[in-house]
Amino acid sequence: MTREGNMTGYKNEVPLYPGERIDDLQRNGYGIIQKEGGFCFGMDAVLLSGFAKAGKGATAVDLGTGTGIIPILLKAKTGASRIYGLEIQPEVAEMAERSVELNGLSEHITIVKGDIKEHRSCLSELIGKADVVTSNPPYMKKESGLKNPGDSKSISRHELYCDLGDVCRAASDLLHENGHFYMVHRPLRLADIISALREVRLEPKRIKFVHPYIDREANMVLIEAVKGGRPECRVEKPIIVYESKGVYTREIYDIYGY
Repeated sequence: MTREGNMTGYKNEVPLYPGERIDDLQRNGYGIIQKEGGFCFGMDAVLLSGFAKAGKGATAVDLGTGTGIIPILLKAKTGASRIYGLEIQPEVAEMAERSVELNGLSEHITIVKGDIKEHRSCLSELIGKADVVTSNPPYMKKESGLKNPGDSKSISRHELYCDLGDVCRAASDLLHENGHFYMVHRPLRLADIISALREVRLEPKRIKFVHPYIDREANMVLIEAVKGGRPECRVEKPIIVYESKGVYTREIYDIYGY
C-alpha cells in the first residue's frame, strides 16, 4: 500500500541515513521513514488504525509504536489531538521522531523512548488519563521460532521485551475509566488475550476477524476493550483482505482511505 518516495511535498526536511527510505502513506500527504531490511509496517497496522476510534480532542497512546505508523495514521483518520508513541528500541524510536517531524506533526505526536513495563515512569503524566490506547504488540511467544534475538524484526515479532500481560496492564493503567483499548493480534492467542484483558479490568466489547481470502481461516483479530466495561461482547462481520491474488477488496481500500 506504500511506494518509495523522497522529500518532495513533505512539511519538513529531515536527515535520512544509509538504507532508509521514505514511503508515501497516501493519506494527508504524510510519509514514513523505514529501513531496508528492518521491520516495516504491514496490513495489521493499517487495519488497527481503521478499527480504532478516537473523538475530537482525544488523548491516545500507542504501545510499542515502532516507526510511528499508528500515531501518524490515527492523526490522519481520527480527531485525536495528542498522540504518544512508546518504543523501547532507541534507533527505531529515533526514526519515528524524524517521521513525525517530516510530516509537521510535532505539536500532535510525541515519541517516547521507553519500556512498556516501565510505563508508570516514562508516561507518568498520562496514568489514568488516556482516552484511547492502541497496540500492535509482538504476536509470538519468546520461544516460538526465535533466531536473532537482538534483531529489530525479532523484537517486533516475539515477546522478548514484553508479553501480552505487560501490554494489557500498561493499557489499563493509562486509560481512565471507560477508556478504550484497541489491539490487533493473532486468533491463535484469542483465549490468552481475553484472559489477559479481564485480569486488568479491560472488558472485550468488539471482536473482528481478518481473513486473507474469503475461503481461508482468519490470520488476524482486531479487539476493542473498555476499562471497567460490562461483560458484553459482539463479534462483527469479518474483513476479507484479497479478492484474488494481489487484488484488495473494496473494504481494504475504504479502510485505507482511497
